[in-house]
Amino acid sequence: MNTVSIIEKKKLNQPLTKDEINYIIEGYTKGDIPDYQIAALLMAIRLNGMSDDETFYLTEAMINSGDRIDLSSIEGFKVDKHSTGGVGDKVTLMVAPILAALEIPVAKFSGRGLGITGGTVDKLESIQGFNVELSEEEFIHNVNKYGVAVSGQSKDLCPADKKLYALRDVTGTVDSTTLIASSIMSKKIASGSDGIVLDVKYGNGAFMKTKEDAKVLAEQMAKIGNAFGRDVQYELSDMNNPLGYAIGNKIEVLEVQELLSHHIKNNTDLYDKSLEIAAKMYSMATKESLENSLQKVKEVCDNKKALAKFNEWIASQSGAVEDIAFPKVKNVYKQNSHKSGVIKSVNAKMIGEISVELGAGRKTKESLLDYDAYIILHKKQGDSIVEGDLLVELGFNNDIDYKAQLEKALSAFEIE
Repeated sequence: MNTVSIIEKKKLNQPLTKDEINYIIEGYTKGDIPDYQIAALLMAIRLNGMSDDETFYLTEAMINSGDRIDLSSIEGFKVDKHSTGGVGDKVTLMVAPILAALEIPVAKFSGRGLGITGGTVDKLESIQGFNVELSEEEFIHNVNKYGVAVSGQSKDLCPADKKLYALRDVTGTVDSTTLIASSIMSKKIASGSDGIVLDVKYGNGAFMKTKEDAKVLAEQMAKIGNAFGRDVQYELSDMNNPLGYAIGNKIEVLEVQELLSHHIKNNTDLYDKSLEIAAKMYSMATKESLENSLQKVKEVCDNKKALAKFNEWIASQSGAVEDIAFPKVKNVYKQNSHKSGVIKSVNAKMIGEISVELGAGRKTKESLLDYDAYIILHKKQGDSIVEGDLLVELGFNNDIDYKAQLEKALSAFEIE
């Protein structure tokens, strides 16, 4: 088999066979096929797309490039969720303890953040002592004993995807629906859960800019999951505005704990989205109606069983629950409104970019995070505001042009 001939076929928009795709993925994973040839193939895929069969073969080949997680020793229907990333998205931290409090096992492998989209592992790692690198034995033990475990992805899980993603990032081929779908679903299938709920974001703070594009991606991922015998459902979420009031690592963990404690009364967007996804996951696992599932999800939040499970989960992975507190930073600056009116929107992309400058997000994969850096939105979409009211607060430790960041934060608020 010849790599150049395979590139030629895809360049001419001809379908690749299972054997050809396996040859490419195996060869690239082993290092036998160079980056420049795979880059050419990726661009051909980006321009011409892939059929459903090709996408399935590509996903399967990436799964087979490494280990699969065997969760058969965990009793019950194992349900997972995946978010395509957003600003202030800490829904996993909400739904994991909610489902566990309802005795639905949550066995989740999460990733780190890059750019404006935060990563669940980074948020958890901001808690003193929290272990995000559980062995497979520890992971399964925790799910069986506590009902929940969240760990970083094993380096042996879909190694082909890791190599392909790094190459896509520098060759202008990230924005291929086929490549996005196969990348996400290869990791989800290899992770071993029985059912998956996909939270696909759209808007200025998300990768997919329109709801229509997000739906195309969601349906392709669901089709892949179904082909592998998994129950897959999806949710389309608006990411033109940040989710919740807090953006940062430590402060987002605190926001979740306070929301489950009912200390935050008006955080409706984060609360509603989390309950919606948790209900969908519970319904998938139990086959109960969404209406009944939502009622049960609300009950464990209202009686604080979800809060108790959240604290137990953190402690079960060696995290210091008492360390979940307001971040300590050297610099705090606040920005007030220059006009009165109603907030039409808060640009999630701009807020996310500011968070990266503060140190809460990564500019490169090697960037070190400042877990304490934060942004607090004191006003959100739909809120009324009077000139002089506090809009946003920035907390950070690094040496940056804070005036420029405050101006950018002010311009992120569209006030009518």
